[in-house]
Amino acid sequence: MAQVSINSDLGEWGLSTDSGERARLLQSPSVDIAPKSEGEAPPGGLGRGTTSTLGAIFIVVNACLGAGLLNFPAAFSTAGGVAAGITLQMAMLVFIISGLVILAYCSQASNERTYQEVVWAVCGKLTGVLCEVAIATYTFGTCIAFLIIIGDQQDKIIAVMAKEPEGAGSSPWYTDRKFTISLTAFLFILPLSIPREIGFQKYASFLSVVGTWYVTAIVIIKYIWPDKEMTPADILNRPASWIAVFNAMPTICFGFQCHVSSVPVFNSMRRPEVKTWGGVVTAAMVIALAVYMGTGICGFLTFGAAVDPDVLLSYPSEDMAVAVARAFIILSVLTSYPILHFCGRAVVEGLWLRYQGMPVEEDVGRERRRRVLQTLVWFLLTLLLALFIPDIGKVISVIGGLAACFIFVFPGLCLIQAKLSEMEEVKPASWWAMVSYGVLLVTLGAFIFGQTTANAIFVDLLA
Repeated sequence: MAQVSINSDLGEWGLSTDSGERARLLQSPSVDIAPKSEGEAPPGGLGRGTTSTLGAIFIVVNACLGAGLLNFPAAFSTAGGVAAGITLQMAMLVFIISGLVILAYCSQASNERTYQEVVWAVCGKLTGVLCEVAIATYTFGTCIAFLIIIGDQQDKIIAVMAKEPEGAGSSPWYTDRKFTISLTAFLFILPLSIPREIGFQKYASFLSVVGTWYVTAIVIIKYIWPDKEMTPADILNRPASWIAVFNAMPTICFGFQCHVSSVPVFNSMRRPEVKTWGGVVTAAMVIALAVYMGTGICGFLTFGAAVDPDVLLSYPSEDMAVAVARAFIILSVLTSYPILHFCGRAVVEGLWLRYQGMPVEEDVGRERRRRVLQTLVWFLLTLLLALFIPDIGKVISVIGGLAACFIFVFPGLCLIQAKLSEMEEVKPASWWAMVSYGVLLVTLGAFIFGQTTANAIFVDLLA
């Protein structure tokens, strides 16, 4: 690939020796990447990793699938039925895959190994800072969603263990939602979030994969052989309006967002080539699409328009197969929260050190105190918000808008900047097509983010 001239002024804001540290901190938990140095990288691009093509496919699938799976039946309901939901996902998948390919192209051009470093190098200081703030906000919001998911699943499990009927008016204080979420968070999540390093990523990934596939299997089985007490509400056949279709986009973006961790995966491959990467992400997204569609279609047809934003909440509490699915989701979320917090904390740390103009090596003495303080503030804020925002649908909508920025806006800006920086005297038709496509990506992402933000603000004000 021809090297393009890009914005490589990394000296702004005091960025110097801490860039490698932030790259190490923010690399994908599932990927092992060799350190980057000028002598290691060959002239044609980045150094070779150890991940095979098949391995890269499964890592991307693992990064894509997660707790967002629970919201896809509600997304089909919001979009206006099965046909509208499938059409919307297929249309968005084209842009999702292209964004992953663009990031790989820009990673090779900039010789950077993480998402935020690619944006910094290609688009410059302002966009790089906005990207890092967006990552921190996204991980913060996802941590809130994880705590809400824990509370939702615990409510159902506790109801079975206490043998309480659905919708019981009074219950003991120790079964109160706020108490159970707080107790679980303090006992399990906080201790796992404080350490500087996280060595349990492989176990978390395994739990996430098992839990995701088990939930999908249960939703499909329950649709084929439904329980007698489960009767679907109205099954929508067409969207109520175009706005309703667009309202389903944030959930789809949240589900398919694996772009932040995709750059390290690309650079971990034995042959990090854009063409090979295109096949990897296409295969991975098709697998993820099959899982999401199976859950979305069967969950929606089982409950119709009455499906809960968290599909597992629509099933009876006493259903043991579903109870196992809830336990899997809780275990997955308990180990996923510290990983998301780890990434968000590293971004905050990088922004703080850059603002101070201080490399990591010169501030090791105060690192532990600052890390503990950052962790406590992050943990307490997410816990408080989760306790008073019981509707996960609202949280998914907001962070889904941010996910649209990672999928559309930043890759689009990178493509535009990379092409503009080529500075060719005679620009072929393909050059204009790439720039136009970049503009389309930015526009689409900005629209989804703007609509989501407007809905979050004005709907609450009207309510």
